[in-house]
Amino acid sequence: MNAQELKNYKAIREQYPSVVLLFRVGDFYEAYFEDAKNLVKATQIALTKQSDGTPMAGFPFHALETWLPKLVRSGFRVAICDALTK
Repeated sequence: MNAQELKNYKAIREQYPSVVLLFRVGDFYEAYFEDAKNLVKATQIALTKQSDGTPMAGFPFHALETWLPKLVRSGFRVAICDALTK
């Protein structure tokens, strides 16, 4: 995630504090910070870290139909953010 993507992520995150935010980065949906931990709880996807230590988890965008129902069944509300244009 580059600096602009992080800025966008944080701005959207502030608008929707009660959801797990899945953020489209290239060919993946990614979650960061607490959202990453919640994604891992619901799906057992591996929790990783970015080079700066930020917790992260994600999956290929084409697998959304697999992972989204698991998040919802686990009781999470989900917001999906696809590519933002400038």
